[in-house]
Amino acid sequence: MMENSAAHLTRRKPKKPKKRWKKPLIIILSTLIVLGGVGFIYQKQLVLLAFNLFASGTVKEALDESFKPAGDKDAPVVEHTDPFSLLLLGIDQRDNEPSRSDTIIYSVVRPEENKVLLLSIPRDSYTDIIGRDVKSKINSAYAHGEAKMAMDTVEHLLENKVDFYAAINFNGLKDIVDAVGGVELPIKKNIENKLKTHEKLFVEANKPIYSGEEALGYVRYREDSDFNRTMRHRLFLSAFMNRALEVKNLTKIPDVIQIAGSNFTTNMNSDFIMKFAESLYMKDNAPTISNYMLKGEGATRSGTWYYDLSESDLQYVRTLLANWLDPDATEIMEPESAESTDSATADKA
Repeated sequence: MMENSAAHLTRRKPKKPKKRWKKPLIIILSTLIVLGGVGFIYQKQLVLLAFNLFASGTVKEALDESFKPAGDKDAPVVEHTDPFSLLLLGIDQRDNEPSRSDTIIYSVVRPEENKVLLLSIPRDSYTDIIGRDVKSKINSAYAHGEAKMAMDTVEHLLENKVDFYAAINFNGLKDIVDAVGGVELPIKKNIENKLKTHEKLFVEANKPIYSGEEALGYVRYREDSDFNRTMRHRLFLSAFMNRALEVKNLTKIPDVIQIAGSNFTTNMNSDFIMKFAESLYMKDNAPTISNYMLKGEGATRSGTWYYDLSESDLQYVRTLLANWLDPDATEIMEPESAESTDSATADKA
């Protein structure tokens, strides 16, 4: 009995089981942290890979359907890294109205520098309409000869090439904006149509995000100056581009292209668009956008109001565009008062 008791008293305490899970857990956690860091650093590459695997085919098909040559005008062969010009046409066709180009923006893209120049041409600018042998408002060119006449007319006016065009009917803008979750717009005062002859329109100021319906009202509003209106068009383009380039919205691009559908036409082939879009998306920052608007003054001819462009300003713009389009340019000209123009007029929107 005593022996048993002594044995009992001297018995060694059982060893605690070794926590063999500690090292594996640390390894797993470390691996997750490293992978998380890699995922953060290479987030764009991963998302782009997913896009190429699951959505690129759908986008290419949709873009192929939107391809429309500009008459017999051949599109140039341009590498996606070369500077190129793109004529942006906003077609605001409503009931009982001709399909004139309500927005005319000559843009120059320099992919290597990640820079974009947006030159607004007032829709009422009085100029030669190439193909009709008449002088009239520049927005009538699209109404009479669609993209080809618009491109030829702008090319003649600015004395610089127009490589491509992209036309979108405002009817499709609403759904496209909604597809990316709305846009941020610098609206400091309520926008409202008050004339009885204009459709009802109201956009509330100082909202963080604006819906497609509100964005459409923003670009359509016409009860102030043409200068402010074209400024709003440029601001909208910048806002939409920034929104579409957000990582979370890349997977929505197929929906955007599908929604655009028959409301969007261009003479850029799908391969060029997708290569350019990919290079743009992989940049560290959104493109730097510079703005300018052709200057002039109003004039009346035979009871019709026109916008007479300043010849000296035209000469300046022609030099500016030639500089931006030069692939060998070592110093890119910035438009005069580009930033001050936007900041000074933004509060009037």
